[in-house]
Amino acid sequence: MVLKLEHVTKRFGDFTAVKDLSIAIPEKEMFGFLGANGAGKTTTFRMILGLLDSSDGRITWNGQPINYSTSHLVGYLPEERGLYPKLKVSEQIVYLARLRGMPKSEAFSELRYWLDRFKVPEYENKKVEELSKGNQQKIQFIAAVIHKPKLLILDEPFSGLDPVNVEMLKDAVLSLKEKGTTIVFSSHQMHHVEEMCEHLCIMHKGTPVVHGALKDIKRAFGKKNLVIHADISLDSLKEYPGVVKTRSTTEGIHLQIDGEYVAEKILKDIVNKGFIRKFELEEPSLNDIFIEKVGDTYE
Repeated sequence: MVLKLEHVTKRFGDFTAVKDLSIAIPEKEMFGFLGANGAGKTTTFRMILGLLDSSDGRITWNGQPINYSTSHLVGYLPEERGLYPKLKVSEQIVYLARLRGMPKSEAFSELRYWLDRFKVPEYENKKVEELSKGNQQKIQFIAAVIHKPKLLILDEPFSGLDPVNVEMLKDAVLSLKEKGTTIVFSSHQMHHVEEMCEHLCIMHKGTPVVHGALKDIKRAFGKKNLVIHADISLDSLKEYPGVVKTRSTTEGIHLQIDGEYVAEKILKDIVNKGFIRKFELEEPSLNDIFIEKVGDTYE
């Protein structure tokens, strides 16, 4: 079941929120959307879900349009969380599960499984408004996955969570992927996308600027990062041929270089000048690629 967006555009009057987006999201994979606020990520998700109609182009899942007949196969965690504050957790989750066609007893056992997994079994009969924001988010996540969707869309799932809860939610998302769920998510933290996704799309002002497999994107970028810690002055490397950017640190220097051959030359030049504690060639980070393509930092 491949999710395909073909030349998808969304206009609101004179404003184009998404422009000519074409991507294929493979089955049982995790696909990341990156982009600053206003880049068009949430609008894209709403079109995939059928909550908004595209102005041009088409969106298909397994060759068919996504509509009410497929909604029981899809889960969605919106960025604007939307739980009923006065309802008990169990009432709310079971009600939403039954809307998706799930028997009540199955919904209860699935809810208990997730509450145990998130180490909050005592929340079953609490009202949502009695929970902290982080724990409300866990409940919202359970609402998105209770019916075991085949396609799961997560809009900024980690925002506002402390590091312990981020890890807990990450583990849950990865386990769903391992069980065969196709997952599409956006995140403000690039390292989450870098860590979890095989494929991604970077959007800027509604336009896709980079998309494809993460390893191919990094390879095509060409540049590498070189970290050197040494007991000698490294200032001369700032003007070295093939060095694109430099950043000094307390321990040494971080260089962005045109390719591995530059690292080789630098090593030959400095190896006899003094003690080198660290000389490490790294792949470009997503942040490097984002800055180059979008002309801005992202965090």
